[in-house]
Parts: sequence; C-alpha cells; structure tokens
Amino acid sequence: MTITVSTLIAAPLTEVWRAYTSPEDIKQWNAASADWHTTAAAVDLRVGGKFSSRMEARDGSFGFDFEGEYTHVDAPRRLEYRFGERGAVVEFSQGAAGVTVTVTFDAESEHPEEAQRAGWQSILDNFARHVLALQSAK
Repeated sequence: MTITVSTLIAAPLTEVWRAYTSPEDIKQWNAASADWHTTAAAVDLRVGGKFSSRMEARDGSFGFDFEGEYTHVDAPRRLEYRFGERGAVVEFSQGAAGVTVTVTFDAESEHPEEAQRAGWQSILDNFARHVLALQSAK
C-alpha cells in the first residue's frame, strides 16, 4: 500500500527544491510535532547517494535515524529513494499559485495508515512553513 501527502508552497521552484535537499534546512523543518527535532542531517544528492536524518524527542527520551539511498534524482522536479525495504517518490510541480510538493511512500505495517499519513503530512506542513518563513525574510 502507498500513501500520498502534498502541500502547496507559494515560492519559486528552485528555492523549494533547495530547502528540501539542504541538510541545514532539513534540520529546521523535519519534525512531525513541536516536541521533536532533527539534530543532524546529511545528503549526498545523486543516484546511489545516501541521506540520513537523526530525529529525537526534545526531552531526550527517544530518537531514531531515518536513512536511505537515492534511486532517482531529477533536480528540481523529482526525487526517488529507498529506505529499508520501502520506497518514496517526491515530486515538485510548479503551478500558477506556487509549487506543489507531493510525497508518495510505501506504508509500513507497524502503525495504522492514518497515523502514518498524519505524521508525514505534518512534516510536509512544517516544510511549507519553513520555506514561507525563508521567503518572508527576504
């Protein structure tokens, strides 16, 4: 089963792509809720390149690494990657109102579909807020 989440960001495509693939930016937006944060991120943005993000509860009670390998890179339009036995596709589509970012990923069997959808959507919403804040600061 796959799950799809998306968001629309009123920003230039090149800026949306850069913020999605920059380790320093990833550390700013990659969390599903305010009580989590990403303490480290690495990106080798090429086919066969690895990526990783260290996500931790702010109270220090739990953390995990999210890591994988890029299987397709078409800057600034599409990323595909594997993480464990699962895969994901991220598409960046320019439109009149901005850039639609769509993430489609293979669901896992440990958590309910709706919980997975909500978590990934929350991260994507944080990403959109981060990009808009960058645009406002210009």
